[in-house]
Amino acid sequence: MASVQISGIQKYFGSTHVIKGVDIEIEDGQFAVLVGPSGCGKSTLLRMLAGLEEITEGTISIGGRVVNNVQPKERDIAMVFQNYALYPHMTVYDNMAFSLMLAKSDKAAIKERVGKASEILGLTPLLERYPRQLSGGQRQRVAMGRAIVRDPQVFLFDEPLSNLDAKLRVQMRAEIKELHQRLRTTSVYVTHDQIEAMTMADQIVVMRDGLVEQRGRPLELYDHPANLFVAGFIGSPAMNFIPAVLRRTALEAVVEFGDGSRLPAPHHAAGTDGQKVIYGVRPEHLSLASSGGIQTRVVVVEPTGANTEVYSRFCDTDLISIFRERHDFRMDDTIHLLPDHAHTHLFDAASGQALVHS
Repeated sequence: MASVQISGIQKYFGSTHVIKGVDIEIEDGQFAVLVGPSGCGKSTLLRMLAGLEEITEGTISIGGRVVNNVQPKERDIAMVFQNYALYPHMTVYDNMAFSLMLAKSDKAAIKERVGKASEILGLTPLLERYPRQLSGGQRQRVAMGRAIVRDPQVFLFDEPLSNLDAKLRVQMRAEIKELHQRLRTTSVYVTHDQIEAMTMADQIVVMRDGLVEQRGRPLELYDHPANLFVAGFIGSPAMNFIPAVLRRTALEAVVEFGDGSRLPAPHHAAGTDGQKVIYGVRPEHLSLASSGGIQTRVVVVEPTGANTEVYSRFCDTDLISIFRERHDFRMDDTIHLLPDHAHTHLFDAASGQALVHS
């Protein structure tokens, strides 16, 4: 195992600036997830870590060794790709053993390591099959097994679950997390799916346009987003955002909405009187009230069984609220939503940065 240090990384493709000065520290044994929308640079950063893309500027270290000019095969990393990258003419056993065969490892050692990896992944009954005889989930297990047998310092995962159906993704997500807890190998995982990031990561790195917007523990980012982008990206359904104006006196601070209604500003919020702000509250932090709060008009009700998701409209802003109880609301019903004051957020409307007292 080894730590990973990414320092001042820049990447240009011609005149296009793709990675714009990224610094990330991944501790030994940590599971770090790079997450962000398509085109944010996360896969390019992973490929630079793997040695598949040249670094324009900055350094990448694995286990304290700078690897900028080290060949991929000499970096002691193993990569699991989105498309599995299995050899169709080889059996499961031979696919898993291939890298060890290339390294001219002892046959007994190969058999032992493939056997151990296949046992961990539940592949032992499938060792004589070919990839075409496997399901998508089984192929992904083989791809992970091929990485495990190498016993690398670092695992790299490039959107490994994106080709699987929704149910299988949930299952494989749990299996990868269990695998990491068992092996404790430093892992870097790229995805655009924030649910994968939240459920699997020790550390989440949120990227946008080649920059790191915020990094930290999953619940740290969920509870204390640094800006509007992180607040809207982390969490499903996403945080509600309502344009408002901050009104501050010596005695109190409130947010004033477009209809003239007011609510207390978050107790930790900074900002000046008259400042244009965005008031944020997550769907699960809205409760029903008989009056007051935010008066909204119901648009759509989606019962999911365990929860009821209610889409409503307030001052031309669409809101989502989640209730554990079942409600029989109808379109155009008026409901009052009361935010949990302890879990509200305030952002500067111009910059998008969180307004928090230092």
